[in-house]
Amino acid sequence: MSEAQQRILSMTYFDQVAEAAAFVQSRLQRFQSCSPQEPGCDVAFSSRKRHLSPKRGEHVNSGTALGALAPRVGMVLGSGLGAVADAVADAAIVRYQEIPHFPQSTVEGHSGRMVAGLLGGAPVIVMQGRVHSYEGYTPREVTFPMRVLGALGVRAVVLTNAAGGIQDGYKVGQLVLLADHINMMGWNPLNGPNEPRFAARPGAGLRFFDMTEAYSKALRQMAAEAAREDGFTLEEGVYLATPGPSFETPAEIRAFRTLGATLVGMSTVPETIVARHMGLEVLGISCVTNLAAGLGATPLSHEEVNETGRMVERRLAGLLKRLAPRIAAMVEQEP
Repeated sequence: MSEAQQRILSMTYFDQVAEAAAFVQSRLQRFQSCSPQEPGCDVAFSSRKRHLSPKRGEHVNSGTALGALAPRVGMVLGSGLGAVADAVADAAIVRYQEIPHFPQSTVEGHSGRMVAGLLGGAPVIVMQGRVHSYEGYTPREVTFPMRVLGALGVRAVVLTNAAGGIQDGYKVGQLVLLADHINMMGWNPLNGPNEPRFAARPGAGLRFFDMTEAYSKALRQMAAEAAREDGFTLEEGVYLATPGPSFETPAEIRAFRTLGATLVGMSTVPETIVARHMGLEVLGISCVTNLAAGLGATPLSHEEVNETGRMVERRLAGLLKRLAPRIAAMVEQEP
């Protein structure tokens, strides 16, 4: 076993998160200070975004601001929704594969990139794709990126996903706010030793914590108002998470409806649990990419999910552009 492998095995989960966050911070700080004409600069520039090809081994202290940006708002883009990141101005891109310990997206429609820049004039950091347990990742690996966002100074997250519509009246392409969720994955990402050092706010990081308002009521009201300004209405729903990767059966959908679910998907819930453990505020938005099993006339497919996601990207991008500065202002006012 090499010395590097021994070092990784000796690191705690908390230390791995801190190292990953420090690595991203160092890349973004380089982005802030580097220019295309600077000799020896290892940042490749494009017309809208700056792609970072990091050198391993450079780290800064955990908690350092991301250059001049210091984003307090994070976003996670679900299947087929990744192009929303194109709305981020003056963006720096760090690929997941470059970040130490970071899990890699293997699903079509998940680019596997972290994008930091300005959205609606507000500093944000966007995850262009996520990982899932059905890819073979452990619960801690699935939620590792959310831990990193918290370590980077994010205090509110917007979690988007592609979901099957269970409730009568939902239309393909509709955006729905999450008011609550049901965890049917069969596991909780917080199983195992509790790590209170992940707390981003006083009183967070507890073994047992309240989930009465998993999805912030204030952020939901803010999103509904922004949608009205954009000329559409956001309904609220309940998201039920399954482990996947197979789609649900019609009988399962009938059972989920009885439980009170209006949407079904394979993500988001673990991220929400971990975000709330850290004390982060959460806004969840589902895109109804298909009607759930037994409710539509065509077989379910991932291609349909991605295609529908691409259809609503512009609307979602416009909504997030309105929301970003408002969410940033809200978290900045908090003690």
